[in-house]
Amino acid sequence: MLSLLRRASVVVISAFVILLLTTSAFTQARWSKLAPFPTPDEELYGVAAGGKMYVMGGYGGGKGRGLVLEYDPAGDRWTQKKPMGRVVHHQAMVEYRGKIYVFGGFVMPTSGGGWEPVDNAWEYDPAADSWKALAPLPTKRGSAVVAEVGGKLYLIGGATTVEGSKDPAINGNGPARVLTLNEVYDPATNTWQTRAPMALARNHAFAGAVNGKIYVIGGRVAHAFVTVSSNTDIVEEYDPATNSWSGLKAKMPSARSGGGWATANGRIYVAGGEVATPALIGAFRAVEVYEPATNSWAVMPPMPMPRHGVAGAIIGNRLHLVSGMITSAAAGAGQDPKMEIHTSSHDAIDLGGGTN
Repeated sequence: MLSLLRRASVVVISAFVILLLTTSAFTQARWSKLAPFPTPDEELYGVAAGGKMYVMGGYGGGKGRGLVLEYDPAGDRWTQKKPMGRVVHHQAMVEYRGKIYVFGGFVMPTSGGGWEPVDNAWEYDPAADSWKALAPLPTKRGSAVVAEVGGKLYLIGGATTVEGSKDPAINGNGPARVLTLNEVYDPATNTWQTRAPMALARNHAFAGAVNGKIYVIGGRVAHAFVTVSSNTDIVEEYDPATNSWSGLKAKMPSARSGGGWATANGRIYVAGGEVATPALIGAFRAVEVYEPATNSWAVMPPMPMPRHGVAGAIIGNRLHLVSGMITSAAAGAGQDPKMEIHTSSHDAIDLGGGTN
């Protein structure tokens, strides 16, 4: 028994030392200001392709913006590109072989309010600045996450309308169906398949793929609207090779949803996000890093200002975080436009070394 306790103590102490050393290394990094984002908004999503950052989407007061802007780090310059193939917000995005794939999202319904989930799928070619429609999603949904492994694109979680509902949209005054769904798209054949679902239904999550496995981190449970949902700190690991989910991983230090994220060098960086409870409404400055190899978290210097709906991407050895709203969408709950303060800030931090 004593031997087992000693071994357990060594494991715990070793994990603590790794976390301490990693966190100490990260705290040496500093944020720098780069070219401001030309069209500030929330629900912006970022992805790196060809050494540049592409920021897409925008909430537009619930109507969507359909923005596509390209950031060139060589000239510290933003360039507007052709708008999205369909104007949506809360879409899922991923890069594969130089192309950017955009799945689902929400639109404003033709009558009434709320968010109407769609099944559209698109391929954007940055070199040609062109959009191509793909086979639609098997399930309409928004605020899912997507990651690429082995040339396949795994679309996981999200939210949609409840089964049997005649209402095409969800809103904060009615129910929503939060999903465990895992559907995989094959760009080579333009087809979809259904794979094993994750354990916890969630949306507005963070995600990344490392060493052939996919990690779904945090997010929002019970509903898609922050005013009537709760955040989670749960991390799940999916192995496409075995089509199976692992037991739960080390929990995210700050339970949150609706932030930005990016992956490089075997680490997943999660930034910002929002929270709404009876006691607190706000946005996060936190930037935390998950390393699957050690199943551990490290803490980076926080963003200069809090925000949710922020676009994230890694170019070279720098994590870029762009625009977003500096409080939670629950602040004012749409009743006071002055509460919807969107920042043009474009902040970057040096991660040290190169990227994958």
